[in-house]
Amino acid sequence: MKIFPEDLLYSREHIWVRIDGDMATLGITDYAQERLGEILSVEFPEIDSYVERDETFGSIESTKAVIDLVSPVSGTIVTVNEDINDDIGIINSDPHDVGWLVVVEIDDMGQLDDLLDSTGYHDFIMQEEETD
Repeated sequence: MKIFPEDLLYSREHIWVRIDGDMATLGITDYAQERLGEILSVEFPEIDSYVERDETFGSIESTKAVIDLVSPVSGTIVTVNEDINDDIGIINSDPHDVGWLVVVEIDDMGQLDDLLDSTGYHDFIMQEEETD
């Protein structure tokens, strides 16, 4: 059974969210990176660009697929993880910590209510795997 960090929230699009005040750090979940395989490239949004909840803010290309990154919150992109440009493997090796993708200044904290906690995300994954 996979364990998901309890200090994070999760979207059904396999994005994790770490909250610090009105800032949200976003990354892909360990489950997502496992399914993608080796990640080859990431397309980041521009800093100071605005992202809408449930809209694409970038993409990831792996050996298996290219996926859109769907934002679980609306807000302004404050920073992107430049370390990924030097070592893209950190997304695969440590997706919940050093492999984070972007930081968003959240417009509506109420949007967080729709995200899953670690138990809810685990249950969601189990249901998703049953339908695969």
